[in-house]
Amino acid sequence: MAETHSLQDLQQPAVSSKVFVQRDYSSGTICKFQTKFPSELETRFDKQQFEETIQTLNNLYAEAEKVGGKSYLEGCLACLTAYTIFLCMETHYEKVLKKIAKYIKDQNEKIYAPRGLLLTDPIERGLRVVEITIFEDRSIGSGR
Repeated sequence: MAETHSLQDLQQPAVSSKVFVQRDYSSGTICKFQTKFPSELETRFDKQQFEETIQTLNNLYAEAEKVGGKSYLEGCLACLTAYTIFLCMETHYEKVLKKIAKYIKDQNEKIYAPRGLLLTDPIERGLRVVEITIFEDRSIGSGR
């Protein structure tokens, strides 16, 4: 009988390398990532598409950290209820983080995964970097 493979071997292609897009502290400590195109992605990805993805992430994080009437009201309600309000209500920041997670999932499905790349949510890396995993080219088709 031919050699057997586990299902896990077929579902998880080998990682070739990882690229890290660092935070941009030129504007202070706001959550913003560098838009410089990594040379490791030149053969797999379009520079304009990469910059658009990073710029969208930067805009979403700016939206999350925006202080306005809504976040002021959230803070006041939190103080008045000894922060128990957050047991039954999501903050503006949490809502935007969910929006970012959805955006990254969509980008992975439509743009990154077909090119053998995986964009990791920066929240999983402590908002320090945007991690892009580069997978080896294999003849096995991706069923994702």
